[in-house]
Amino acid sequence: MQGNDGKAGEEAAGAVAPTAAGHAVIQAFLRTLDGSPGVYRMLDAEARVLYVGKARNLRARVASYARPSGHAPRIARMIRETAAMAVLTTRTETEALLLEQNLIKQLKPRYNVLLRDDKSFPNILIARAHPFPQIRKHRGRKTEPGDYFGPFASAGAVNRTLNQLQKVFLLRSCSDATFEGRTRPCLLYQIRRCSAPCVGLIDAAGYGALVADAERFLSGRSTHVQEDLARQMQAAAAAMEFERAAALRDRIRALTAVQSAQGINPRGVAEADVVAVHAEGGQACVQVFFIRANQSWGNRDFYPRTGAGAEEAEILEAFLAQFYDDSTPPRLILMSHAIENADLMGELLAARAGRKVELAVPQRGEKAELVANALRNARESLARRLSESATQARLLEGLAEALGLPAPPRRIEVYDNSHIQGSDAVGAMVVAGPEGLVKSQYRKFTIRGAAGHQGDDLAMMREVLTRRFERLMREDPDNAAGGWPDLLLIDGGQGQVAAAAGVLADLGADGVPVVGMAKGVDRDAGKEEFHLPGRPPFALRMNDPVLYFVQRLRDEVHRFAIGAHRAKRARAVGATPLDEIPGVGAARKRALLAHFGSAKAVARAGLADLCAVPGVSDSLARTIHDFFHARG
Repeated sequence: MQGNDGKAGEEAAGAVAPTAAGHAVIQAFLRTLDGSPGVYRMLDAEARVLYVGKARNLRARVASYARPSGHAPRIARMIRETAAMAVLTTRTETEALLLEQNLIKQLKPRYNVLLRDDKSFPNILIARAHPFPQIRKHRGRKTEPGDYFGPFASAGAVNRTLNQLQKVFLLRSCSDATFEGRTRPCLLYQIRRCSAPCVGLIDAAGYGALVADAERFLSGRSTHVQEDLARQMQAAAAAMEFERAAALRDRIRALTAVQSAQGINPRGVAEADVVAVHAEGGQACVQVFFIRANQSWGNRDFYPRTGAGAEEAEILEAFLAQFYDDSTPPRLILMSHAIENADLMGELLAARAGRKVELAVPQRGEKAELVANALRNARESLARRLSESATQARLLEGLAEALGLPAPPRRIEVYDNSHIQGSDAVGAMVVAGPEGLVKSQYRKFTIRGAAGHQGDDLAMMREVLTRRFERLMREDPDNAAGGWPDLLLIDGGQGQVAAAAGVLADLGADGVPVVGMAKGVDRDAGKEEFHLPGRPPFALRMNDPVLYFVQRLRDEVHRFAIGAHRAKRARAVGATPLDEIPGVGAARKRALLAHFGSAKAVARAGLADLCAVPGVSDSLARTIHDFFHARG
């Protein structure tokens, strides 16, 4: 970026009188610009960013906003609210696009299209760090040695495929530590889902052949695998090895099941993402189908914030830039709409992928059918979402009426705790709003104070709410980012409500309504009582949809809290004293346990024995030995 030009742009924006707005601001700012590429920001009277845009030619782009008429309603509203502008010039158009997307993610302007789902997609990994490679699901950065196949649309799609692949190729799914510790075949071998390399029931060459077959299938060359299995089955039958022939027959059936489960399997498209967008009623759905190795590996729908009503082409262009920010684009992207800067987007995605990426809007043939299918799915998904949103809006209105709230809540936070007699205590928060449950906003809290060990539910609730609202007060005191709740729903009665209200009052956040939901005297669902500070308890009628809605929220926070507690308890069960030794990470812990068999055996081991473990240096062996010696 050219910092001097950017600074000059900032100063020019500040030169406009603060009372000016709309076209006058833009026309005054236009005189400071030249034809350089760059990024511009439109600010309101309180210096909040309304919109971030990129331009090949800043002067020409900003001039388009200076016209007094001819704008779409969304753009006209944005221009009326503009009180200042700022600009940063860049060396290239691609750099401008990158800067634009970074600023959009950071600032979340009201009028920009914003992708709200930031979850990574799962892959299948054949890990190569062991002589007998492991096959498993992988999510996140591809740093581990091995071959990655994906992305798959969901964890469920990966799990189903892995389940069938284990039947076909008999590859191990156990961890390296489990593998090294086996002395006899596990249950997966008994049910014909593993070839048991851990106990030598297959040699390295035979297992390597299975791995090669699995890679061929995942790369789209499954016909050769099927033909090879069919030949082996016929040879086994001819040799009257009927049990082996039956096992091979089952593997062929499992392979066929995997292929049939892939859905649409295009013959002429080896690798592509099919991206289609449908907009209606100020909302949009983007549908993405993943095609790899001539197979469909599932689809995912996204509902980006449309920037107060952007058109499909603008939504699609913003989606592509943000969607491929942390995932590798395929060689071909099939789109439902042509985007304005297709050449620039192609350059950006090619730079991220390290190879050419083609963008296309097919008009006929198989590729056009794939896009039409994705567009139909986007249209149907958005129709369902709009229907659900209307229902959700009615429920929130009913909830506001029942609880005496001034307006329907846009953000509800629901809290609960989970523990067993104080052990492994966790707090949980789930979030709901006009679009239903917002799972990306869920939070878990490890109880740190004495309340967890004492099993004191009220003290746990105080700790969780204190940590939550102290952070809100620190990071977003004015609710500029919209992270403050309009309603707190607590699982409990008057005691829990009083504790929660006390915490908020102490922190100066007592404007947030608090409601407790407790089961009635019979402890029956449907007879719940609601508790609000300063009001007597009351109940809703048993068939009230609002009651069912609040029950679902309570059940969801129960589910989330119990899941967090079980996960923490499981980690505690797998914990060993080795976790406390400096320099002993997961890999060295596995090596020590594999070598000695248990943490207790590691504690009894001599210095020379510790030095013999792969990956353990002399100094680390001394650290481990001293750790257990000092404890003894």
